[in-house]
Amino acid sequence: MEQRRIVFVIFEGFQPLDLFGPYEVFQHAHQLTDGYSCRITAPQPGPVRSASGLSVHAPYGMADLNPADIDTLVVAGGGGVDQARHDPALTRWIAAAGASARRVTSVCSGVFLLAAAGLLRGRRVTTHWAREQQLIREHPEVVVDCDPIFLRDGRVWTSAGVTAGMDLALALVEDDVGREVAHATAQEMVLFLRRPGTQSQFSVPLWSTQPATDPIHAVVSAIHADPGARHGITELASHAGLSPRHLQRRFTAELGIPPAAYVEGVRIEAAKRALAEGDHPVETLARRYGFGTAETLRRAFHRHLGVAPSDYRDRFRSTREHV
Repeated sequence: MEQRRIVFVIFEGFQPLDLFGPYEVFQHAHQLTDGYSCRITAPQPGPVRSASGLSVHAPYGMADLNPADIDTLVVAGGGGVDQARHDPALTRWIAAAGASARRVTSVCSGVFLLAAAGLLRGRRVTTHWAREQQLIREHPEVVVDCDPIFLRDGRVWTSAGVTAGMDLALALVEDDVGREVAHATAQEMVLFLRRPGTQSQFSVPLWSTQPATDPIHAVVSAIHADPGARHGITELASHAGLSPRHLQRRFTAELGIPPAAYVEGVRIEAAKRALAEGDHPVETLARRYGFGTAETLRRAFHRHLGVAPSDYRDRFRSTREHV
């Protein structure tokens, strides 16, 4: 197959994982397919100091690469983006490269460079949740959605912070050469294949307050181990070795929400993943994840997400369909 040239853009103060994560995904896929040629560029060739202090050698400066030869542009993020996006030479080059590249992508706050280059007008994009309000405020021409870990809008792909760049890169590999190669790449790198772009940055397992004591930790572990099991207050209390009333008070005090609300959140996350990755009927998923009936699942989705499960599946069922 003809090699696709992937060009990574870095700058002083970039986030190292925004580069290394996606770069390694493409390099592993290249070993399987001989299908990629990766290049790292910066405003000037030579050492580029990252946000963590680690220096990376950029073999190419912007003047060394023809924007017309780029298949996929990958712009890293990092604290230095706030200065880099005011570099007119850099944004002009990104604009030129983005205009001709087959795909334009960013990791984390790299989206600010794409916006500064004028490549995102009217596009739906994501970035790290901590940058959401800044992006909304400074770029009203962009549709910002910081719930998903990555998004595709036509030929523009954007992702949330750091490790989400690897999920994005796997989706790009799948888009190019299919699921089998993406799966083999993930296996080689010991990655979970595949976190769908629809997985929330604020999913319960990742972003909820963590239990402070062993009894509540035991309850949370039981919920995540089998979201569809019976998780009434009596069953949960038995995991904690507490009375139902005592569990209700301690769980709410430690996690900030009652046990029933936490259970529903975990079940919705599980149903979202299943809808995005498979074809099981809504009725089957409702039973599997503890909602009982399809109507109960629909009401929960409308309450939390504002859409029906079937609509959610139609929109997010494949990494190729985040439009």
